[in-house]
Amino acid sequence: MASSPRRLSVTNRVEMRHRAPAGTEGEDRLKAGLPAGRPLVRSPAFRRRLGSVFCLACLGVALAGEAEPPKASTQFGAQRLDFVLGGNRAFVIQPTKAAADGSKPWLWYAPTFIGRHPDPSHAWMFEQLLAKGFHIAGIEVGESYGSPKGRAAYTTLYEHVTKAYGLSPKACLLPQSRGGLMLYNWAVEHPECVQCIGGIYTVCDLASYPGLQRACGAYGLKCAELKERLKEHNPIERLAPLANAKVPILHLHGDSDKVVPLEANAGELVGRYRALGGPAELIVIRGKGHQVCDDFFRSPRLVAFFLSLGRLTGGEANAQ
Repeated sequence: MASSPRRLSVTNRVEMRHRAPAGTEGEDRLKAGLPAGRPLVRSPAFRRRLGSVFCLACLGVALAGEAEPPKASTQFGAQRLDFVLGGNRAFVIQPTKAAADGSKPWLWYAPTFIGRHPDPSHAWMFEQLLAKGFHIAGIEVGESYGSPKGRAAYTTLYEHVTKAYGLSPKACLLPQSRGGLMLYNWAVEHPECVQCIGGIYTVCDLASYPGLQRACGAYGLKCAELKERLKEHNPIERLAPLANAKVPILHLHGDSDKVVPLEANAGELVGRYRALGGPAELIVIRGKGHQVCDDFFRSPRLVAFFLSLGRLTGGEANAQ
C-alpha cells in the first residue's frame, strides 16, 4: 500500500521555525510566544529584513530551496519571479501595492502550467488582488490529478513561500478546473494551512474527470486498484478535515458544463460539505459551460470572497 504523503502538522511547523536562524520569521514567532498558524504583527525592523529578501531575489540570488536564481518578469502589471523547487517549476507574483496592515495574504492558483496558466483571462481578478497586497503563487506538477507525488510538491511550495517569502501561513486557494483535484487533495491533508477556497468550474470527483482509467497512471496504480482506493484520493470523499476546520468554500460553476458536470462536481461537493457542517456557497452560472467568460473571470463576488478572508486569522475566518 502506498505510503501517505507527509502531513504538515502544527508541530512540524513549530520545529521548522525552531531551527530557523536568527532574525527569521520563525524565531520572531517563537520569541513572541505565538502558537503556530497565528499571524505575527511584525516590527518595522522585521519588515525591513523581509524586504531585503525580495531585493536579493530581484538581484538574481537564489533563495533557500530554489535550484537557481529566480527569473524576473512582468505579469498582470506586477513583478513575477520564476524558480525551480525540487525539479518543479514554480512562481510568485508580488503585489503592486503592499497591504496597509503589513500582512502578506496570498492566492494559490492551480493548475499551473508555465507559459499557459495562469493566463490573460485571469488579469481582471488578479490585478485587483495584487493591488490589495496579495501575492499569487503556483507550482507546475503536470497532469498529477491530485496524486501523492503532486501533493508532496505542493507541500514543498507551501513551506518555501511561507518561509523564504514570508507569506501568510494560511493560503487562499483558487482551484480552476482540474486544479481542484490538486488543491483539494492537498488541502484536506493540511486544513490548518487553508484560509478559504474559491473555485471556478472545479473538478471535485476523479471518477467524473478525468476518469479512473486516465488518472490511474499518475497514481502509479492500475485502474482497478485506484477504484478500490478511491476514498483515499477523491476530494469529495475527503472533506471532513476542512469541514471540521470550518474553511469557507465558494464555487462558481455553469449548469451547461459538459466537460466537468455541475452535479457530479461542485454540486456534489457543496452538498456533502454542508452535510458535514462546513460553510459553503455555490453560484450556478446559467447557460454557461467550461469556458472563459466574464461570469467566471470577472466575478465581483469571487474577488470580494478572497479579499474579505485573505487577511483574517483562522479564528476570525471561522467566525464569518
